[in-house]
Amino acid sequence: MIIDRREWPRAGFPGIAVNPETLNTEIVDEERCQDALTASNSPHDRALVELARGHVGNAAEILVAARYEDPESFELKVLELDVLRASNRNDRAVERAQQLLAEAKGTPHEAKIWQYLGKIQFTRGKYAAASKAFSKALDLRVAESADASLIYSSTVALGRARELLGEEE
Repeated sequence: MIIDRREWPRAGFPGIAVNPETLNTEIVDEERCQDALTASNSPHDRALVELARGHVGNAAEILVAARYEDPESFELKVLELDVLRASNRNDRAVERAQQLLAEAKGTPHEAKIWQYLGKIQFTRGKYAAASKAFSKALDLRVAESADASLIYSSTVALGRARELLGEEE
């Protein structure tokens, strides 16, 4: 277990990290997060921060408006997976992730979708399926020589899913 929040995997936005026990994003440095949000005019960033604050409804509203303006944005499609997961619409999130996997197969985006699919399965308590998805994300990220923070995130998530899978057995 990683107790020191400074060691938590980064979540792709300043001041936000992934809780290694729950795999949810959390704000770990409010001032840094707010400064970055003030400097950004991205709806993706605003929705991500709202999710990290636990304001799922606000994140969903921002996402709907942003997807209306840019329906083909891959980043917004991926964020939709997290909004669905956070709002307990996990069956829809799995279905959507599988659609995105078909679109992203063989591209640099594939690993990200596997990571999100793992988070969805983790949230559902399906730790074997989560482990499989996190393992696939990790393998792809290592093969692509992805940023170390992404490899670390997949490693931590895979370890946590395996830890909980072991407790079930």
